[in-house]
Amino acid sequence: MLMLLGFIILLSCLIIGVRRGGLGLAAVSGIGLIIFIFVLGFKPGKAPVDVMLTIMAVVTCSGFLQASKGLDVMLKYAEKFLRSNPKYITILAPITTWFLTVLCGTGHVVYAMFPIIYDIAIKENIRPERPMASASVASQMGVCASPASVAVVSVVAILASTTHPFGVVQILAISIPASFCGALAAGLWSLNRGKDLDQDPDFLTKIADPEQKAFIYGEYADAKLSDIKLPSTAYRAAGIFLIGILIIAIFGSFPELLPKIPNAKGILMPLSMTPTIQLLMLAIAATIMLSCNVKSSDVASGSVFKSGMVAIVSVFGVAWMADTYFSAYIPAMKKTLSAIVLSYPWLYAAVLFLVSKLINSQAAAVTVIVPMALSVGVDPLIIVSFMPACYGYFILPTYPSDLACIGFDRSGTTKIGSFIINHSFIMPGLIGVTTGCVVGYAIAHLIY
Repeated sequence: MLMLLGFIILLSCLIIGVRRGGLGLAAVSGIGLIIFIFVLGFKPGKAPVDVMLTIMAVVTCSGFLQASKGLDVMLKYAEKFLRSNPKYITILAPITTWFLTVLCGTGHVVYAMFPIIYDIAIKENIRPERPMASASVASQMGVCASPASVAVVSVVAILASTTHPFGVVQILAISIPASFCGALAAGLWSLNRGKDLDQDPDFLTKIADPEQKAFIYGEYADAKLSDIKLPSTAYRAAGIFLIGILIIAIFGSFPELLPKIPNAKGILMPLSMTPTIQLLMLAIAATIMLSCNVKSSDVASGSVFKSGMVAIVSVFGVAWMADTYFSAYIPAMKKTLSAIVLSYPWLYAAVLFLVSKLINSQAAAVTVIVPMALSVGVDPLIIVSFMPACYGYFILPTYPSDLACIGFDRSGTTKIGSFIINHSFIMPGLIGVTTGCVVGYAIAHLIY
């Protein structure tokens, strides 16, 4: 009964906290911790310090990239690619937003692409819902495939303590093709979704009004990044960032290149990838700052840095609360959960998927579920196989990128259905995540 009560408290804190945003989730987690420790007598768990420090370094680096306008360089080339192939926008849009997320480490770069995707689709008389919804889903699927994303570096930091740790390269060798196949599957399914614009009665009714037609087919003021002239420092910053990511990948592939550090037994071992990522990300940020003359104040006020800091606080609260609860019942859970999960490994993916929806964060979901899964005997290979399952917050259309996507679609084809759950993102999301998990499982077991 005490175990059930604790789980209800944990779940309640997640549900209440999510409604208040990332900082609210962390704050409400504090109430859960107070109840667990002071009322139920649980031993305090461990805060994910290594994960938080890694996130902090990654967010700092990404913040300097944005402040230097290096992020705009990547968006500019993405726009050129899409506008050169307008007829294939439904396939190319999700591929482009996925690739941008892989490069930049955050799915929030998709906001700048929505008006561009809409502009291309409506001019080609393509139902905007088709490329826009799949592009929104694909942008979030790219999170689990980026060496600069909070979710990936969190998994690397957590698995570093296991006897068979997976490095950045080993994880990306699985998650990149898996999530790409998922994004591509979502785009392919979207090719014929919904009615064509000339056969959609709702759309035809709208454009019968001259004012509505002018609004729907009108130009977005910010729909052409190619017209913006960027300084040379922006291109330099983008180059520095991409070279830095490449260096991290090289060290992950060849750990013998890392300095040797004595472990607890005095044996010289290569430096762990967790501090390596932290050091290199800070060094990349410093190089961008010094060579591109970036002001630190511009970094702190940027959207990437702000959202990243919120993620850190959110991970701190919810992961600490979850570790406190699960640590108290690991012996009891091992007897039942380990046998079930080992017999049905897809259940791990299902749990990760559902928790991601509850928390609305891929990074927070992995910091809660992965340590628990490891403690009950889940093979790290299974954890890496199902990386795409950490994206489950499309189930309800409440995530900022989905809401922004609906707002940018002037035609009204991208929408929330009358039953809430029958919205434009549900099928691309389910198809993308399912495909990603199947492909990830197959690749992981072929390679390892």
